[in-house]
Amino acid sequence: MPGTMTAAAPPETRPLVEIRDLSRSYVEGGSEHPVLRSAAATIRRGELVVLLGRSGSGKSTLLNLLAGIDLPSSGEVVIDGVPLSRLGERQRTLFRRDHIGFVFQFFNLIPTLTVEENLLLPLELKGTLGPAGRRAALALLGEVGLADRAGSFPDRLSGGEQQRLAVARALVHDPLLVLADEPTGNLDLETGLQVLELLDRLTRRAGKTMVMVTHSREVIGLADRVFRIESCRLTEVMGQAAGGGDGGHATAGAGAGGGGTAAAAGAAGGGAPP
Repeated sequence: MPGTMTAAAPPETRPLVEIRDLSRSYVEGGSEHPVLRSAAATIRRGELVVLLGRSGSGKSTLLNLLAGIDLPSSGEVVIDGVPLSRLGERQRTLFRRDHIGFVFQFFNLIPTLTVEENLLLPLELKGTLGPAGRRAALALLGEVGLADRAGSFPDRLSGGEQQRLAVARALVHDPLLVLADEPTGNLDLETGLQVLELLDRLTRRAGKTMVMVTHSREVIGLADRVFRIESCRLTEVMGQAAGGGDGGHATAGAGAGGGGTAAAAGAAGGGAPP
């Protein structure tokens, strides 16, 4: 009947990521230990979002929830209209493989594959490694400054070169969402800044949404929005408070002190293998 149903928002206008009243707790030693409570937020398409928090604050838990690697105790993560918790384990794995790109602190390159083979792996897994895909991948390899290293193995690359390859691998299969977990944490300052500039430039040019866990003030300066996890609550950080400790928080979304957004964890090869 007319007027009884609400049409879904078109893909270009709805948020890419929705975090809906999300909670996660673990049972250890007979006691329940909450990690996240009532987090709620949306992430728009094309945004660079940074997630801050002390070690053990729950950042990795939230990353795993966004990637569909872990499931919430309650609430939901929705990516491009797909509620991840309603997918089976294999469906979530395939969703990660096809739609999420990962950049890790420790690169997660496969040592027995060459630079070119590491880069092409996400396309092979996705089943899109045709002539056009290979050409585009090699062009991307040139953009990250590794065209002359295509036949080299990862252990012959510097740390900065390995992370540049990881950036290219995260983007090669045209993901909906890029999740970066401390992408400069294993690099010196100068090399880290170069990788950040590359990652920011390539993701923005491609119009990709990226969520990044970091402690780097340089990344905070590039971000469209910054969030922090404290005391199991996800809050948006305002202005200069992003780089500091207390204060400057604006509650975002539902739940006492809750709301916000998050970043990534997953499997090697730019997405989880099937």
